Amino acid sequence: MKMAHTCVRVKDLNASLDFYNQAFGFEEKSRRDFPDGKFTLVYLSLPGDDYELELTYNYDHPSYELGDGYGHIAIAVDDVKSLHEKHSQKNFDVTDMKGLPENEPSYYFIKDPDGYKIEVVANK
Repeated sequence: MKMAHTCVRVKDLNASLDFYNQAFGFEEKSRRDFPDGKFTLVYLSLPGDDYELELTYNYDHPSYELGDGYGHIAIAVDDVKSLHEKHSQKNFDVTDMKGLPENEPSYYFIKDPDGYKIEVVANK
């Protein structure tokens, strides 16, 4: 067994595609349009990684309530401090660098256009 994908529902498909590409370099792997069902599925992945992020766009749906059960997805990167600086300079919604108690800062959170949190963590 292996994990296949994570689905997030998005209000503005183009804004979400732009965010995930600009912030992390996600590439669109496939797209399935269902006009009769009034939704589109877009599967994204990072270069060299087969795990996918599914963006589900339901036509004419208002914004989604995230609730209090969703936490975040996490993306591991080689140079977390440089990416944090890049994201901050692009005015993405990012937190300060954080660290676990008694540890150096090694991660931060960024929000996508729908408010989903993504933890950006240093590769181990």
